Amino acid sequence: MRIHKEGRKTLTYTLLIGFTIDFTMFYFLSKNFFTYFIFALTVTIYIFLLNFFRSPNRVYSGQVLGRVNAPTDGKVVALEKVFEKEYLNCECIKISIFMTIFNAHSNWIPVTGKITHVSHQKGRYMAAYLPKSSTENERSTIVIETPDGHQILSRQIAGALARRIVTYVKQDQICYIGDPLGFIKFGSRMDIFLPLESEILVKIGDEVRANNTFIANLPSKK
Repeated sequence: MRIHKEGRKTLTYTLLIGFTIDFTMFYFLSKNFFTYFIFALTVTIYIFLLNFFRSPNRVYSGQVLGRVNAPTDGKVVALEKVFEKEYLNCECIKISIFMTIFNAHSNWIPVTGKITHVSHQKGRYMAAYLPKSSTENERSTIVIETPDGHQILSRQIAGALARRIVTYVKQDQICYIGDPLGFIKFGSRMDIFLPLESEILVKIGDEVRANNTFIANLPSKK
């Protein structure tokens, strides 16, 4: 299992603190229910963080142009036609994927193309599964233009526990489906806005896995 670079410092500090607490208890205190409970708690917390900061090693092969990658692991909580007014200024199909604290929080490029826009907006920290979080929470917006000329907007959204959104891509960068896009620390959400004519391959309630699940096929080039 690979560990995401965003988690290495956190995991190192957690391991050192947990080891210090456990060593001190077992060396200076008598062994009883309390000491074993604290030991079990520190191990559980560390295992939880290992799971949270894992970086899945999944790579697409074969023809991927025209396909849309799930940009993160999680559950589809919204699938609807909306008017995207912050950048695209047109009607789109929005797919929202909610990440629980048990999902890997690595974010990935949904389509091959060129980055035409990257921005970050400050905002609130409502629960990420709420519909309003898409437009009112702190978020980063990334727009990718595909070789066929489709504008695909992907949005990283902070949640009630999330306090840090990391975005790796830059404007004018050429990117490929499944490349690293960023990371969101703790519970959060990703939205992706697609052309209305896209063939949607998922439904609300589906569990998806980044770099493993195609969520849509884009319209053929006109």
